[in-house]
Amino acid sequence: MDPTSPRTVTWTNMEDGTADDYVESTASFNQHVHDSLTDHLFGLLRSMQGPRFGYQVDRYRHSLQSATRTLRNGEDTEMVVAALLHDVGDVVAPANHSAVAAEILKPYVSDRTHWIVRHHGVFQGYYFFHHVGGDRDAREAFRDHEWFDDCAAFCDEYDQNCFDPAYDELPLEDFRPLVEEVLHRPSRFEMVTLA
Repeated sequence: MDPTSPRTVTWTNMEDGTADDYVESTASFNQHVHDSLTDHLFGLLRSMQGPRFGYQVDRYRHSLQSATRTLRNGEDTEMVVAALLHDVGDVVAPANHSAVAAEILKPYVSDRTHWIVRHHGVFQGYYFFHHVGGDRDAREAFRDHEWFDDCAAFCDEYDQNCFDPAYDELPLEDFRPLVEEVLHRPSRFEMVTLA
């Protein structure tokens, strides 16, 4: 048995657990998250390799281009990581990918960064919604929000223009230290439970 692994509890219903059980399990879970969250998210990013859906690059390269442009433009680490992960929700929740990506980042980033990622999907629609029967001005519902211009700028500078097969984006592993810096921050929220 691995001496670093917690003992296995004897109960099968959570209501029967003790404080010691939960302290030990929570510490083990938190260590696992610390050690593996970046790898899990990189796995989601890598799963976007391949299908291009008619675009000139796949969603994986799109994400790398977004992060590379953000980094090269001198944005802070948090925004670079947000750019890298802004579409990671596509893999598991294509109908609300912005919300999923934003919730992944929420414990570790500012309210502003969370808001930009959360709303980038409707803001990105400015560039194409009108071609597929939608309202390109749907983002106007947020016109009075303090971060409207920030989200519009994110989409203009780091999203809608990141489909270039000739762009020299950085490899994914170059972003690992930045992602770990952000994801290893203490959560801004109460400890997440195990269930």
